Amino acid sequence: MKHGRFLVAAITLVVAFTSMPSWAELQNVEIGGEIRIRGRWWLNIWDEGANGNRWVNRVAGGNFPARALGYDSAARIGGIWSRFEWDGRGPDYKYVEQLTALDVAADFTDDVAAVFRLESFDIWGEDFRSNYVTGADMRAASVDDLEFTQAYIEASNMFGYPVRLRIGRQLLTFGKGWLVNKTHSQSRSMPFDAVRLTYSADKFTIDAWSSKLADTSPIEEDGDVDFYGVYGTYSRFEALSISGYWLWVRDAVSRQHTQLTPLGEWVEDLVGVDDYDVTNLHTFGIRLFGDRDAFDYDLELAYQFGNADSAGFIFRPFNGIYGDDDADYDNWGMETEVGYTFDAPCQPRVFVGGVYFEGEDNRDINFFEWLYFWANPFYEPDASVSFTRLFSGTSLASIFDSSQLFTNLWQIRCGVDLEPADNVAGTFQLAYFGVVDEFDHPIYIGRDYPFLAIRPLIPILSFWAPNDADDIGWIATLTFKYSYSQDFSVTVGWDHFFVGDGMSEGNYTYLMGFVNTMGRDDDDADYVYFDARLRF
Repeated sequence: MKHGRFLVAAITLVVAFTSMPSWAELQNVEIGGEIRIRGRWWLNIWDEGANGNRWVNRVAGGNFPARALGYDSAARIGGIWSRFEWDGRGPDYKYVEQLTALDVAADFTDDVAAVFRLESFDIWGEDFRSNYVTGADMRAASVDDLEFTQAYIEASNMFGYPVRLRIGRQLLTFGKGWLVNKTHSQSRSMPFDAVRLTYSADKFTIDAWSSKLADTSPIEEDGDVDFYGVYGTYSRFEALSISGYWLWVRDAVSRQHTQLTPLGEWVEDLVGVDDYDVTNLHTFGIRLFGDRDAFDYDLELAYQFGNADSAGFIFRPFNGIYGDDDADYDNWGMETEVGYTFDAPCQPRVFVGGVYFEGEDNRDINFFEWLYFWANPFYEPDASVSFTRLFSGTSLASIFDSSQLFTNLWQIRCGVDLEPADNVAGTFQLAYFGVVDEFDHPIYIGRDYPFLAIRPLIPILSFWAPNDADDIGWIATLTFKYSYSQDFSVTVGWDHFFVGDGMSEGNYTYLMGFVNTMGRDDDDADYVYFDARLRF
């Protein structure tokens, strides 16, 4: 039924455009689209857990008294939760995904246009309707598969100036998509409901936008999540282009751990707890990029600051009451790459690069903080807030970062790009990853024995946490892309991960630094994929 709805919607769009009344003065309609099929296999990486649940409670929250580890949802409070196994004994994770997209663009007189994009994302086998044993033909189990990822009105050359206005749902990408990109992963779009204004003239472009990420009306008068920004690029110099930007996420959703009597609330106000303000995350950044002769380079640097109460709210000790209502963003992020292309057969381009996402792990406590927790019912821990990659489209490693969710780490890499034949391109890369701020985990018993529960040796002494490791490991990457035509290409790739102790023993680098990577072992891991893509 879903694909039938897709076809009906597509026909409706075309008919609607071509049958517009004369006052619309439709000039042109363009129809395009995309079909993308990816087969993906992860070996020794993801933990399926019980009943297919990929989240596993490695260490229960009660083993960390007085320590605020944070959690990623209300269902997973306290303790160490992980999606990783780093162990070859369990089942591996694999599937084939398909993206089907239809684009329709209509041009009208007076520089007015309308753009639509319909997308359907599916996993092979999830929507098959027939039971081969009984022959029963059931309704497909499709939930919200077909969506408009673009639906906006565009007006260009406004008031006789090179100014363009876009209003509606749209895909936003700025620069190389390092912090704002149109896709969340390679096959999933990230649409923004936004108003965007663009000025572009003579190698200078500046964008300003306002978007709505969440709307809580009428539950809260001021409880929305909004995203604003300004992004400008100057490209007048021969070997240098400069981009500068300001990004602002404002999260006004109200947060409260307790709902007490008026007297109780008065006491909390007097002591200064459970008082979470509006989160304002500001990101200022600059990017320098260009090429000269055989050299090319790209450097991007960003600094984040502002109130982080939405993050501090989740850092409540398992046996405590309050989180950190005084948390702040105060982190740097950086990525750079320099390449040189040789004038030789296969056009080899060698490159070196690196990434740094500043992290903060305040989950450890000392002896005096431990005593203070037991003596003070109003104890507030310190939150752990790392550099957030916002809406990034730049993957550090497909084997574990395909959705751009890792931070609190650094990377150095080198490699070579080749064109060994017509329409064939390949890349080999070797990268090393390390943790910026390590997690001080307790001395565990049972970690190397799968039949034993993993727990600290003496849980009550949660300040006794001397061990840490910052070695995430090495990743070797090999990819080849064959462009059969201008519109159709096939890519195959392989990542091999030499897992380090910092990854298997666990650090808070996943989901923007809020989730641990702890597994059952430290076996090497692999990721293999193919990607067939047709654009029309």
